[in-house]
Amino acid sequence: MGAAAGGEGEAVRVLVVDDSPVDRRVVELLLRNHAAGFHVTTVDSGKKAMELLGLNNAQGKRRSIDMVLTDYCMPEMTGYDLLQAIKALGSANPIPVVVMSSENEPQRISRCLTAGAEDYIVKPLRKKDVQRLRNCSAARPATKDAVAADDRRRSWVNAPAPPPRLDTATKKATSEQRPGQLAGLAMASTVDLSQYLQFLFKFILLAYAVLCLTELLHRWSNGGFLSQLP
Repeated sequence: MGAAAGGEGEAVRVLVVDDSPVDRRVVELLLRNHAAGFHVTTVDSGKKAMELLGLNNAQGKRRSIDMVLTDYCMPEMTGYDLLQAIKALGSANPIPVVVMSSENEPQRISRCLTAGAEDYIVKPLRKKDVQRLRNCSAARPATKDAVAADDRRRSWVNAPAPPPRLDTATKKATSEQRPGQLAGLAMASTVDLSQYLQFLFKFILLAYAVLCLTELLHRWSNGGFLSQLP
């Protein structure tokens, strides 16, 4: 079990683990129709994958698998739990495990790679990801492909964290607050304009009063004001 496959003419025996029937079917069709050659077995839970791999001491069928491709989020037993169970065997040639998830979260990626995952692929699986799976199907020496895979893992781990996502309730509350905030801004602008006009009017009156007083003082100093009195 876990024997190296991955020769150019050999089919890679992949165990696909996903609780979504649609996702399982998409991955199965993509791998089986690819020229690289894959023999695909699918199960809908981590527990069934454990049975197939003979990791739960259950009597019955036990298949040879070259690689496990598991979804991260599954009920009861997650893909991360399955990854830990496989890596806990301590085999000299452990089964490669690739984790797939619809969430592109650096913390989750780092967690999986630290636990021993060969790669982390963001759903939906695409044709360009198939060669990555082929490269992960067996332990390899430090070739160019292996170095490239290590570089990719480091880029996953060092990727900046995505901005926090707002849940539905927060989005709704934010959308409800926006009209009130806009109305408040409009009211504040109206108040500011009114205060400015009042200030301008008072300033004009004050300037006019100063001019009148200056004129009276000028006439008083020249005696013109007294000459005009009866």
